[in-house]
Order: sequence, then structure tokens, then C-alpha cells
Amino acid sequence: MAAEDLVERRSIDVVPDDERHGTAFSQFTLWLGANLQITAVVTGALAVVFGGDVVWSLVGLVVGNLLGGAVMALHSAQGPRLGLPQMIQSRAQFGVKGAVVPLLLVILMYVGFFASGSVLAGQATARLTHTDDTTGIIVFAVVTAVMAAVGYRVIHALGRVASVICALAFVYLGIRLVERVDVGALLSDAHFDLPVFLLAVSLSASWQLAFGPYVADYSRYLPRTTSGRATFWWTLSGSALGSQWSMTFGVLVAASAGDAFLANQVGYVVGLGGTGLVASFLYFVIALGKLTINVLNTYGGFMSMVTSISGFRGQRVLGPRGRAAYIAVIMLAGTAVALLGKDSFLTSFKDFLLFLLTFFTPWSAINLVDYYLISRERYDIPALFDPHGRYGAWRWDALVVYGVGLLAQLPFLVTHFYTGPLVAPLGGADLSWIVGLVVPAVLYWALARRDAVAPGAGPRTERGVTPSAKEAPAP
Repeated sequence: MAAEDLVERRSIDVVPDDERHGTAFSQFTLWLGANLQITAVVTGALAVVFGGDVVWSLVGLVVGNLLGGAVMALHSAQGPRLGLPQMIQSRAQFGVKGAVVPLLLVILMYVGFFASGSVLAGQATARLTHTDDTTGIIVFAVVTAVMAAVGYRVIHALGRVASVICALAFVYLGIRLVERVDVGALLSDAHFDLPVFLLAVSLSASWQLAFGPYVADYSRYLPRTTSGRATFWWTLSGSALGSQWSMTFGVLVAASAGDAFLANQVGYVVGLGGTGLVASFLYFVIALGKLTINVLNTYGGFMSMVTSISGFRGQRVLGPRGRAAYIAVIMLAGTAVALLGKDSFLTSFKDFLLFLLTFFTPWSAINLVDYYLISRERYDIPALFDPHGRYGAWRWDALVVYGVGLLAQLPFLVTHFYTGPLVAPLGGADLSWIVGLVVPAVLYWALARRDAVAPGAGPRTERGVTPSAKEAPAP
């Protein structure tokens, strides 16, 4: 393949049919590779660190991965249908300019995940390059930015490589862990505690839901004829399997190692595997796994920034210099946060995950209800770029529903810096993400249905369900 074919030319514009390629299976390898990594291990470990036993932590993580993964995979299935990045679709719900509201929060998410990933990957990179953690973080960030700038093809190639290498490494580490730990004793000490169980569910659900704002970015090049069901199931299976595999390892390590793991997550995992060349290989695997997901975060952040600004400037096409500039902003911001927060990683990361969940569950609910139930998988593509078109500049009804969805979660939210007033009566359980899915979904559906049947409303020209030559054709 020529170099000019490897470097991506598209940004937020529609991918034409003659540039579509690949199969739905590519979503499995990408999301498996993206989840077989050290931050997912730490996420699983948090279920034990904050009071869970092994059995119910594992059950809770499975439930969260499946529930959150199903929502995330429904977003993935939108990619082949529309050929658009994920957040551009939000303009159909919030307006061409109004979509900037959730987009700003999405950009913060990418910066946060870039930073949290860089902390652990920087430790591994530092050991490989025989430098300090600060240098390791900076080197890792630069490599991430370069790969994100190349774009879609290299991202999927990286996912294929990581899915194989990281899977082999996790099999090896699992064998070493079982040799060292009495797994039977850990499994026998089970005591169900509802709040702690729901924390485990929330940790893994938030992990999956956080992929929602960019998952279609990596399925939009698939041929339009690609089955939506195939895209859904390959995405769900890759993401849920990879994350549960990593989180299970994290639960067992945290339950058996305690402070030894908490003091140095990367060092403990590598030490479990061995020394010498084996240790060097494992440091490389940790860096590779984090590179895969951080490239996704950087690429997604770039897409979201372009989507935000283009809503006001009317820009659709971005040149190489503009692309590099946007990616550099994400890299610099994420690196700065990583360097500032690298000494208080575990507590900060847990709160960051649950904080993200608060903002993205209402967005997911509104987007999925509109796409699947209101618009019936049909959007007026040109109107997504026109603030004077059928979707308008600001969709205040959707923005109000989004705000209500955010506020409805606060009484049920549990974080280090804020705990809602209804948490104690519920035994300390965090139910905010369930409220954040149900309340905005019901409200948005009711408002959209009311608009559809209003006297004199005529065809659904606002939401784009009336067939039109402009709309995305059926597969």
C-alpha cells in the first residue's frame, strides 16, 4: 500500500461508498486490543480496592461490561449506515451548533483518558528506555500523536497487532498468577454487599459507555451493506471480552497482592511475569496496549474538536496542517494532566470514570432513542452541516432534556468529591447511571413523539424520518 493511501484524508466529512472497505470482524480485533491493557486491569482492581470480594466483583464487572457494552455497540452499528464520525450525528438531536454542549464534555473525556493512560504507559516506556517517568510520558505521548495523525488504517492495523500480542501476554500472566495465588481460597470468600456490587457494575459500565462518543469513528469506513447486527455483535464481543479479561486479572491481582500492587501497578504486573527479556517484553506489551487506546482517544478528540468548531465555521474538510494542529492540542493537554496527576492515580481515576458516566449516559440515551426509534436510522446528511437546515442551529428541547438527565443523576451519584442525598437511604449504592439512561430516554421519546403528532405538524422534517434523496439510504 502506498504511503498516500495509508494517511487518512477524511475528517468529519462523509465517507463515500468507493472508499469503504473491511468487514465487521475488524471491530472485534480493534476493541479486543484496545481493552487488553493496564488501565482496564486497574479498573477491575478498583472493585476490590474499594471493598468488594472477588466473586461479586467479577459478577458486577460482567454485568456492567455487558450492559454498557451493548449501549456502546449500538453506537458502533451507526457507522456503516451513515459513514460519519459519531459526534456529528449529535447535530440531529442538539442542532448543528447545539451539539457543541456534549462535545465539550467529550473532549474533556479524551484528554482525561489520554492522561490516565499516559501515566501507566509512561512508566512502562521509562523502563524500556531507561529514563524517568516524566520522560516516558512525553515519549509515549509523541508516538501516540504521530499514529493518530496517520489515521484510520493504522489504527485498525494497530488493533490487530495488539489483539494478538496482548492476548498472548495476558494468557502468560494469567498462568503465572494462578501458580502464585490460591484462587480457590479467593473464590470461597464471597459476601454480597449491594453498594459495593453496584460500584463494580458502575465501574465497568462507565468504562464501556465512555467509548460511545467515538465508537462509530472506527466503523464508518465499513461498506454500507455491512450488517448492523454483525457490527453490533463483533463490537460488543471484542470490547466486553477484552475488558472483562483485563478486569478479571485486575480483581485477582488486587485481592492477592494488596499494597504491593497499589504502590506500583506496572511494576507489580511485570514482576509477576519475570525478569530480564520477559520483563522487557511485558513493558512493551503494556506500552502497546496503552498506545492502542490512547491513539483512539487522540483521534476521537481531534474529531470532536473539528466537529465543535466546524459547527460555527461551516468547515467540512481539514488539511494536513490543521489535522496536526488539533492532534497536538489533545496531546499537549493530555500530557500536562498526566504529569500533574501521576502521583495520585488510583483515586483520581476512579472518580474520573464515575464522573464521566454522569455526562455521557444522557447523551447516549438521547442519541440512541433519536437514531433507532425516532429517525428510524435515517438522517439528512447535508443538513447535519447546515445550521439553517432541517436540524437547525440549536435544539433547545434536546438540550433541556440533556440537562434534566444530568441533574436527575446527582441525588444518586457517589464520587470522592460529591455524594448525592439519596445514596445513604439506598445503602450507599450508586444508581446514577441507570437514572441517566432511563430519564432522558423517556423524556426525549415523549417530546419527539409529541412533535410528530402535533396538529398541522406535517411530515417529520425536523428529525429526518421522512424519506428524502438527501437521507442516508437503507442498507
